Amino acid sequence: MSRLALVRAVILPGLIFQSVIIAGGYATGREMVEFFLSKGPQEGVFGLLLTALIWGFVLAVSFEFARRFQSYNYKSFFQNLLGPWWFLYEIAYLISLLLILSVIGAAAGVLVAESIGIPSIFGTVALVASIGLLTFYGSNLIENVLAGWSIVLYLAYAAFLLVGFAKFGDAIGAGFQLPPGESSWVVGSVQYASYNLAIVPTILFCVRHLNHSRETITAGFLAGILAIVPGILFYCVMVGFYPDILTVEVPMTVILAAMDMPLFNLLFQVVIFGTFIETGTALLHAVNERVAMTYEEGKREMPKFLRPAVAIFFMVMAIFVSEKFGLITLISKGYGYMTYVILALFIVPLLTVGVAKIVGSGGRKMMEYGE
Repeated sequence: MSRLALVRAVILPGLIFQSVIIAGGYATGREMVEFFLSKGPQEGVFGLLLTALIWGFVLAVSFEFARRFQSYNYKSFFQNLLGPWWFLYEIAYLISLLLILSVIGAAAGVLVAESIGIPSIFGTVALVASIGLLTFYGSNLIENVLAGWSIVLYLAYAAFLLVGFAKFGDAIGAGFQLPPGESSWVVGSVQYASYNLAIVPTILFCVRHLNHSRETITAGFLAGILAIVPGILFYCVMVGFYPDILTVEVPMTVILAAMDMPLFNLLFQVVIFGTFIETGTALLHAVNERVAMTYEEGKREMPKFLRPAVAIFFMVMAIFVSEKFGLITLISKGYGYMTYVILALFIVPLLTVGVAKIVGSGGRKMMEYGE
């Protein structure tokens, strides 16, 4: 592998991980409020840094486990990790899938309704159609789109930070001096990190480019950093609106409105809408890869039309869920409960059984950071 190809292979998982988690992780801002800002402005920063560390460690172990056992879709990954109990993760994943899709479906509708003043259903329909189109073309296009849009995203969040400090610098400085909340920032960080890690087994298709332990470890910890940076940039601006923003459903739209820059507002919201498409596409692509594997086991090829059909089916179901429960409830209750499920079915088994299996397969070299 050439040096350029190696660099791309190591960076790609981080860009895709960041692309997948952002819509369910911090694109609306509600998640930042729930798990970080509510703990106190300074404490929230500590929580974000701890989150990056947790992500990096779990991603590094996950990537190495996938490489060792050639498990690049979530079914084979959990068959190797949990044995006959692998199906429990699949149940949990489908619930998580509906939860995250419900959040981004609701957020996409709110975003379109508040930015251009048309009914929210048009934003949701546009999201569904875009995801259906991308899933039709499979892994290679999805990899390129997710990685490319991530670069756009970093530029957008850097601009957001610069504009935020220019407009609200004094308020941000004052916000960071306010006292902490009553709940633990460590607990909030673990909860946030855990529910977002549910998607790790769904991005393993991009780990097939990695050939050595040093590459998987580097890619894992780099992914944790790459994924948290835009969140930290956004969080810093949001502190300028503390504590009033704690009760806002979609903090992002409130901050953009306060900036009073219509063109920037529109462009930034286009970028955010793109992240909703990215997240939904990656999550549903994992389901399609699972279905394709079933077809392969039966010596058949998955019909191409079935890929967008599966994606649209899940998105429609998610829309009904979002209409029933609303964005704040989905994030505060749904994400909170899923934290414990993911800890039990993925993170704890990976860091115990998974590490033991890596070591048993010759993984002692992993501890030496190379092979």
